[in-house]
Amino acid sequence: MSQDTLKLLVSQAAADYVLAHTPAGAVIGIGTGSTVNYFIDVLAERKVFGSRFSGAVSSSNASTSRLQMHGIEVFELNQIETLPVYIDGADEINPHGQMIKGGGGALTREKIIAMVAKTFICIADVSKRVDTLGHFALPVEVMPIARSALSRKLLALGGMPVLRTTSNSTPYLTDNGNQIIDVQHLNITDPLTLEAEINSWPGVVTVGLFAKRPANLCLLASAAGIETIQYA
Repeated sequence: MSQDTLKLLVSQAAADYVLAHTPAGAVIGIGTGSTVNYFIDVLAERKVFGSRFSGAVSSSNASTSRLQMHGIEVFELNQIETLPVYIDGADEINPHGQMIKGGGGALTREKIIAMVAKTFICIADVSKRVDTLGHFALPVEVMPIARSALSRKLLALGGMPVLRTTSNSTPYLTDNGNQIIDVQHLNITDPLTLEAEINSWPGVVTVGLFAKRPANLCLLASAAGIETIQYA
C-alpha cells in the first residue's frame, strides 16, 4: 500500500473522528503538510464547513491557500477564543505522543496553535512511529542574525546543523521571515529537556520538538488499518 493511500485513509479516519467529537459551529485548527492536504480535501468533499463547522485556523500560508481554494473561511487565531481541536501531521512520533515537526517549515505556528487547542490530534502513517526521536533531522527556526552562533551551539550538542535552502541554494524562509537549521544525527532520549534548552537560547524562535505539548491522540495508518492511540 502506497504512502499516498495511507495518507488518504488516515485523513478519512480523522474526518470521521473530528465530526463525531467536535461541537457544531466550532472553528477547528488545521496544520501543514502532505497528510494535512489530504485531510483538507476530505473535509471539503464532505462539505462540512458552513454547515457543521464555522471555519478553520491555519498554521501556514500554504494550508490557508488550500482551505480558501475550497471556499473554506480561515480565521486568525487572535479572533478565536476557544479551539476544540487541532489536526496535524508529524515527521516522527514516539510512544509518549512527543513529536518532531517542522519538515514543512511551519513549526512555530504549529506550536502556537497546538498550545491553544484543547485536543491535539496527530495524523500519520506507520513510518512516522519511532521509539526514540532524532532519525528525522530536528528543525530549529532561528532569526537570521543568530544562525551561525546557534549552529555552533547545536554542533556542541552532538548534532550536525545544516541550513535549510531552496532549490536555487538560497536560505529557505519561513512564513515568519526566519531561517531553519535542520539538525541531523541526534539521539533524543530526553525530548522535554532538550526542547527547553534549545528554546532558551536567544535567537531561537522555536524548536520542532513537541514534547511539552505532545499529541493527545494519534491516528496511525498502516496496511492493517487505522490504529487509534490515546496518550495520558
